[in-house]
Amino acid sequence: MSPEQAAEFAHDWVESWNAHDLNRIMAHYAEELDFCSPLIQQLGADASGTLHSKEALRAYFATGLDRYPNLRFELQQVLPGVQSVVLYYRSINDWPAAEYMELNAQGRVQRVRAHYAAPAAGH
Repeated sequence: MSPEQAAEFAHDWVESWNAHDLNRIMAHYAEELDFCSPLIQQLGADASGTLHSKEALRAYFATGLDRYPNLRFELQQVLPGVQSVVLYYRSINDWPAAEYMELNAQGRVQRVRAHYAAPAAGH
């Protein structure tokens, strides 16, 4: 993935989340996927923290958008790789977040590992 492709993907991904446009968000993802996040557990979507279908992912994202009506992401950095990208951004409650995403041949996300950290006290 070129730096330009990664930046274009990242900006569209963040803009779709900030617009709370679930259809646009879902357009970034493949039908079959492996999406792992601690927020999956926290929001009660799956105790394992991993989802495998676009349908389950859509339900999880809908819950997140409902639970956090003021959700807004702020993109910090985009790190392109070979058919992958890491997005570093500010997430819910201003938490630092990083998502490793692998894309399929059609440019859709098929594997995600999401990481979050609550800001340190006093920051």
